[in-house]
Amino acid sequence: MDINVSKEAIYEAAEKLSNWNRWGPDDQIGTLNFITEEDIVAAAGLVKKGKTFALGLALNEPIQSGLFGGRWNPIHQMLATGTDAVAGTQDETPNIRYADDAVNLPCQCSTQWDALAHIFLDEKMYNGYDARLVDTTGAKKNGIEHTRDKMVGRGVLLDIARFKGVDDLDDGYAITIDDLNACAEAQGVEIKRGDFVIIRTGHQERCLKKGDWTGYAGGDAPGLAFETCYWIHEKEIAGICADTWGCEVRPNETPEANQPWHWVVIPAIGITMGEIFYVKELAEDCAEDKVYEFFFSAPPLHLPGGCGSPINPQAIK
Repeated sequence: MDINVSKEAIYEAAEKLSNWNRWGPDDQIGTLNFITEEDIVAAAGLVKKGKTFALGLALNEPIQSGLFGGRWNPIHQMLATGTDAVAGTQDETPNIRYADDAVNLPCQCSTQWDALAHIFLDEKMYNGYDARLVDTTGAKKNGIEHTRDKMVGRGVLLDIARFKGVDDLDDGYAITIDDLNACAEAQGVEIKRGDFVIIRTGHQERCLKKGDWTGYAGGDAPGLAFETCYWIHEKEIAGICADTWGCEVRPNETPEANQPWHWVVIPAIGITMGEIFYVKELAEDCAEDKVYEFFFSAPPLHLPGGCGSPINPQAIK
């Protein structure tokens, strides 16, 4: 497709691709409705080797570089330690030797799902709910808790970087519909209704190799072109994920909106988006055995009213 991305194109796509009321006026899970019980049973049959790949990035990676305001890196704090125990400070109260700790983190500071309450189109969120239903107490509609038993099914990796013959795509490279279809064809995998599609750009691996996360969170990056919102709608996939901070290409394809693809895929299409996925080992295994489909499970935290959730997704082959 050849789209001149602008606010007009954003609103046109949102209108054409809207899934509002597709599953009724009370729906709060969007494209996860595509997954059937039969799909989950079939996905379980993809487990052949019993090999599991954890797709969550380590929480001690300092990816939040300040380009996108309001998020900080996870803070891991020890509340009690072995040194306390050996020093005898725990022997009177509480009279048990132990270690304990706490984590302070934004819900979307590392590998995570964006809930359908995360992005608004003007004053509305997915399924036409008023944006004001997300207030200081959380999301009254489209909270992440509604997906807590839905994030399971067939996963498919589209290794765009390997398909293009590079370790990682250049910043600003826009992955097109033709790229997605050609990659799937080259890998011998079919994208089906209800799939969780994971895109590998290699961007995260580049940062890990360099030990430098400058610009990863909100800076320039390879990613999905705006036109792929039409592909997502056509394929009727359940979820879309990537190894980048925001899935879509940066710099964005228009100065008229920040993250224009987000404006359509979350509030109009109603697809739950996974970001910052760690896919290195999974991609290497898929390249080795030429099997790019797997059983996928990635439940969010049971966080009522959450606009996102940290996750440690699992791909099982």
